[in-house]
Amino acid sequence: MRKLAILTFQTLDGVMQSPSSPDEDPSGGFSDGGWAKNCWDDVMKQVMCEAMSEPYDLLLGRKTYELFVPAFCNSASDNPVAEKFNAATKYVVTSTLKTFEWMNTKAITGNVVEEIAQLKKQDGCLLQVHGSWQLIQTLLAHDLIDEFRLWTFPAIVGSGKRLFKDGIPPKRLQLVKSGSCQTGAMMSIYRQM
Repeated sequence: MRKLAILTFQTLDGVMQSPSSPDEDPSGGFSDGGWAKNCWDDVMKQVMCEAMSEPYDLLLGRKTYELFVPAFCNSASDNPVAEKFNAATKYVVTSTLKTFEWMNTKAITGNVVEEIAQLKKQDGCLLQVHGSWQLIQTLLAHDLIDEFRLWTFPAIVGSGKRLFKDGIPPKRLQLVKSGSCQTGAMMSIYRQM
């Protein structure tokens, strides 16, 4: 059986929309993108050690996949994030994409919940979700997340796509690891109890 973990960057008020740049996801009129910029390098060092050091495959929503392709698909071999992402099998939840330019990419196009549940039953490495807000909401609603790898940044933006929106079923979690970065971002890793 494979475990499924989400890796999420969020503000202190729980917004995960557009951490790296203003134009990353302006949907809903969101204009506060790039709120993670002041802590980015510091956090990424910790992410590489704590959440990306072991082998994993990626499970991505279509929008996140489309953001990642130009950033990582043809990156230089000295980019450690690109190296990890390129080596991973990428499972993309999509109803529109038919071809994929990024190597090792497979589509999830049918019943998303059933297909992901079947993926989890297979042997293999961890399935890790990056970004993919809409996909995470589906995973939360159907109790498919085994581990929450959260980085909370010292920023408040007031509005935007929140990791935990209203109506999420209650969950009991156990803190298994925590830490801080010099820039004030906090790492919290939780597992389902």
